[in-house]
Amino acid sequence: MDLPVPPRDDADVPRWTAELGLPGLVDVHVHFLPERMLHKVWAYFDEARTHYGTDWPVQYRLPEQQRYEVLEQLGVLAFAPLTYPHKAGMGEWLTGWAGEFADAHPRAVRTATLFPEPSVADYLGRAVEAGARMVKVHVQVGAFDPRDPLLRDAWGLLADAGIPAVVHCGDGPIPGRHTGLGIFAEVLEAHPSLRIVLAHAGMPDFRGALELLERFPNLVLDTTMVGTAFSERIAPLPADWPAQLARFPGRIVLGSDFPNIPYPYAEQLAAIHDWATAEPRLGQSFLRSVLYEAPAELLGVRDGLPSPSIQESPW
Repeated sequence: MDLPVPPRDDADVPRWTAELGLPGLVDVHVHFLPERMLHKVWAYFDEARTHYGTDWPVQYRLPEQQRYEVLEQLGVLAFAPLTYPHKAGMGEWLTGWAGEFADAHPRAVRTATLFPEPSVADYLGRAVEAGARMVKVHVQVGAFDPRDPLLRDAWGLLADAGIPAVVHCGDGPIPGRHTGLGIFAEVLEAHPSLRIVLAHAGMPDFRGALELLERFPNLVLDTTMVGTAFSERIAPLPADWPAQLARFPGRIVLGSDFPNIPYPYAEQLAAIHDWATAEPRLGQSFLRSVLYEAPAELLGVRDGLPSPSIQESPW
């Protein structure tokens, strides 16, 4: 079956998804943060040439409600609003904030985050009981070792509960103190039933990410920033990327990094579309899986919207 024309811009995204026979999109990698914290993140990106050697103009620098409405207009039916601490004492607060955000925004699923600290298993356990569907782990920003003994019970808790974690542990855009796929592979070896979403497909170590897919059946990759013109300049994909993805049906999920991306949302979707057209084994079934089916299963989305939690929030 011929694929529809890829989206020309953000306004064209609903046409594209409708022609694919989808009700909309499910995005596992979106960032909403407390406003003061988000503005500090944006200020950091304003100095991206100093930090990363390239400019990083945040595309959707808008008030919170307008950002939520942009996702609605794009046809994002459900998304994971991810938060991440950079020091001890922030994980519980951000987890509580994320729960309140999800309660106030029907398209957002409940999420949590963590940091290696004595209380992590306690607040993470309460978040899971309250209905958290996804946990964000940012090894680079947090500058912590994911093998830290303080995280042992937290990883075990997530493995037992079957709650997936989006983990940024690759060396992109710049290496951190404890980044590198080999380091996180030791966590997976210790907790083989963990459900992990490898953020940015392990950028820039795409070959290493594919090797992890082979070794760990509960691992999936997200598409966040992968294959866009911006990322191709600093972390180009292997030439055989589409052919490699065909080996792992159902294990690639849509992620965007909205709102902090330096290009329109539609560019990420066009990159995914290009993979589907480049490899005959992918095509429309691949797009339907990546854009909706696989992320919907991961986040517990039913009938296009997050299922309501049966638990009351402890925060």
